[in-house]
Amino acid sequence: MEGAEEELERRSKFLNSLIERKKKTVEQKQQHDRLNVRVRASDMPLSLQNHAFDTARNILESMPTSSKIDSKRLALSLKKEFDSTYGPAWHCIVGTSFGSYVTHSLGGFLYFSIDKVYVLLFKTAVEPLD
Repeated sequence: MEGAEEELERRSKFLNSLIERKKKTVEQKQQHDRLNVRVRASDMPLSLQNHAFDTARNILESMPTSSKIDSKRLALSLKKEFDSTYGPAWHCIVGTSFGSYVTHSLGGFLYFSIDKVYVLLFKTAVEPLD
């Protein structure tokens, strides 16, 4: 009888974890829809992704609506924000059409679109000079 109770408890925990995971997925989709973001490729924790999305949205909203997007300003602002928050060496490429092939640190890669602009944000390892 005790084995059956343990199995029931194990299954209950498993089902609860599935429900929580689904809730997080739905919340993340709602945030992406609100910010008009689409993740193209990622090797980055969700908290850093959300930080990148929020930062990009704030920068875009601060730009004059009559002018076209200032890609350099967006790239520089994202890079500086991530360098100051998560340490060096972050790199950011922003535009409507570009190709790339980069090497990045584990957990430090995000390629997404926001509105009609694409953003590639990645981190590389920095080795101190001797």
